[in-house]
Amino acid sequence: MKAFIAQPLYSSDYADSDRLFEAELKMFDACDPSLDVIVFPEFSDCPALAKTKELTEKSYQKYNARLLQKASKTAKRCGAHLFVNAAYVAADGKKYNATYAFDRSGKVAGRYFKRHLTRGEQYVIGMESDYTYRYASPYTLILDGVKYAFLTCYDFYFYEAYPKIARECPDIIIGCSHQRSDEANALETITKFLAYHTNAYVLRSSVSMGENSKLGGCSMAVTPRGEILHNSYPKTEYFTVEFNVKDKYFKPAGYGNPPAAHFEYIEAGRRPYFYMPAGSMTIAPEAELAYPRVCAHRGFNTILPENSLAAYGAAVALGADEIEFDVWKTKDDVLVSCHDERLERTSDGTGRIGDYTYAELLQFDFGGRFNERLAGMKIATFEEILRKFACTAIMNIHVKIWDAVKGEAGAGAPMLEEIVRLIREYGCERHAYFTSGNENALKIAKNYAPEIGVCIGAGGEPYTVVDRAIEIGAKKVQLFKPYFTKEMIEKAHANGIKCNVFYADDPKEARGYLDMGVDTILTNDFLRIKRIF
Repeated sequence: MKAFIAQPLYSSDYADSDRLFEAELKMFDACDPSLDVIVFPEFSDCPALAKTKELTEKSYQKYNARLLQKASKTAKRCGAHLFVNAAYVAADGKKYNATYAFDRSGKVAGRYFKRHLTRGEQYVIGMESDYTYRYASPYTLILDGVKYAFLTCYDFYFYEAYPKIARECPDIIIGCSHQRSDEANALETITKFLAYHTNAYVLRSSVSMGENSKLGGCSMAVTPRGEILHNSYPKTEYFTVEFNVKDKYFKPAGYGNPPAAHFEYIEAGRRPYFYMPAGSMTIAPEAELAYPRVCAHRGFNTILPENSLAAYGAAVALGADEIEFDVWKTKDDVLVSCHDERLERTSDGTGRIGDYTYAELLQFDFGGRFNERLAGMKIATFEEILRKFACTAIMNIHVKIWDAVKGEAGAGAPMLEEIVRLIREYGCERHAYFTSGNENALKIAKNYAPEIGVCIGAGGEPYTVVDRAIEIGAKKVQLFKPYFTKEMIEKAHANGIKCNVFYADDPKEARGYLDMGVDTILTNDFLRIKRIF
């Protein structure tokens, strides 16, 4: 196969856009019928830095249609597969970062939507991102017997995707890119590893940041052995390479074993979900998940014992946006989930949780009091909850041990380091937030782990909870019925604060809270309330 890879000049001055776009179109003109594959970079319809949504939209209106028309005609004129990245606007008006695949007749044969959008693409440009939080297999496309896979710019950094791509056995990986902040050695290392790990050719098209720049550029073609056929480095240029797409690389799969692709050797010993918090059950993180929401308070606790793995599991399986649970510590500092500080109501034990070691607590039955068929259920640890449900629902973590020390001089936020360590270990910092009536503990937590949100509970004076949230910079409050007003909700929203309400088990009551503007309803009777959404 013969491939053409373009590296047009890029500018940080938007005023250069017209000149650079015309130069880019001339690169299309340089393509000829000897080619099989043609690749152009990311945002080919935005040839200079657009710092605002308005400038991005201006580029789209001015260049997008012309670019795609040129790409189509070039693919047809050359009889080649052509790949170019540009904005795609769906029928509902949502805009996507898309790599277009044109077949030899000039028709769009497929589109790859960038899997990992930068924050600028989401919040400045306003590109659609909801799909990026849904499970999906790698996108592949077969054209004339050649199997293509795709990565776009930021996608290159998510190495956990490489094994999944490798399992698809692609022949060529198309990389429409920018990656303007990395130096040549880093870009070479990333691209070589991708090719080697997937046993595929990688054709990467980027932009030149200028002949003397040490950053960006590096459009290249790399073989499955990790050999670079050509690297443009900082040059403004286009180049061609030739290769046999069926020429793969096989090596001994461990000393003395028969040859295999590198990924096949790795797969033989892989523990499939060891590195993944939730696999296909991962949902959008706290900051991205839509409102209004239903939060299963202590799990789906009208049908299963509260604060049990079973109650959380039932809620998650039925589609709970959030689960709420309470955290205490044992005598030997194991974090466990129980609403009460004492054992009598929820188990066959007596006394305070903190007076027992974890091993001693395991002797108590936390299921039989709810239903004799559930006799023998054990108290759930915080780590067990994370291990089972990290990233499958937003976790509203009510840290009762912080509530218990409220007002104690120098009490701080007990067990904070261990709580945060576990959240980070299970990769769900963006899927969790802390709730407490102890504002001092929340301040400490917010400073120690700013990536984890905090929610002020309505302990103390409930009508001042919004003011207290504003004071410490909390992004959530948990209102306590009936001690709140619509004016409090409006004030919270005006200050960028979301409002939970505890609680509603009656659909009519819940609907009334939604009409008031409440964002999340805590409920014990999850499915009954979920039905009104």
